[in-house]
Amino acid sequence: MARLEVSGIEGAKVLRNVGRKAEDVAEKRFLTLADVGEVLNISSSQTYALVRSGELPAIQIGGRGQWRVESHILEEFIARAYQKSAAAVRESSFGHAREDSTH
Repeated sequence: MARLEVSGIEGAKVLRNVGRKAEDVAEKRFLTLADVGEVLNISSSQTYALVRSGELPAIQIGGRGQWRVESHILEEFIARAYQKSAAAVRESSFGHAREDSTH
C-alpha cells in the first residue's frame, strides 16, 4: 500500500489544508454531492446513485441539478450503514473460517 509522504513547508501546508477542508465540511448545514462523496470516499456517480435511489435523501436547489444533503442526514445515513453492516456480519460467516475446506 502506498504511503503519502509530506515534508517541509509545502507538506505542512497540504496537511493544514486537508484539515481545514474536513472542518469546513463538518460545520456546513448543507453539503454538495461532491462533499458527500468526499466524506464517504466514493465516486460522484456512486453519490448520485444513492440520491436517485432515495437511500440518501437530498434536496434539489434551483433547476440546474444542484443537489444538497443536510449534514445531519448524512450522519444518519452513515449510522444506518453501520447498523446494516453489523446485521450482515451477524447473519453471515463473515470473518469466520470456513468449516468445509474443500471450497
